[in-house]
Amino acid sequence: MRYLSPFRFGRSGNLAKTGENPAVTFQRALNNLFDDFFSGFEVTPFDEKFGAFNPKIDMTEDEKEIKVTAELPGLEEKDIEVNLSKDILTIKGEKTQEKEEKGKETYYSERSYGSFSRTIQIPSEVEHDKIDATFKKGVLNITLPKVAKPVEQQKKIQIKSA
Repeated sequence: MRYLSPFRFGRSGNLAKTGENPAVTFQRALNNLFDDFFSGFEVTPFDEKFGAFNPKIDMTEDEKEIKVTAELPGLEEKDIEVNLSKDILTIKGEKTQEKEEKGKETYYSERSYGSFSRTIQIPSEVEHDKIDATFKKGVLNITLPKVAKPVEQQKKIQIKSA
């Protein structure tokens, strides 16, 4: 049961961010649980068994921006859709299989096809009109500039004796 907990020492991927939706944190914890369970085996859980395509995603954050990177091998730019609604980023797409089996026998088939949809909660407020997305060599890069916080102008006022 300790693996279902959203907090686990030494694993930053499971830590809940401040203000993060608990459902997203729970989903991430479950995904990590399954990834950990099946790591080291030649069997992957449900994604390849049932023909689904489940791309891997990285999200990083610094002072100025949030970057989301998704591995989407075999897809073209026209097959991908990216939407941001409030603080939820959704990446959708479909990897279609092109078949031509005239006289060919399949001896080995490990490639996965199908549609996918990944939803990520963005941890900070971003400038919607400055979001940029590029797709190159099967990798989607999305840059979300953060809203600049107003500089805190606090000044200590010296009190003088009269």
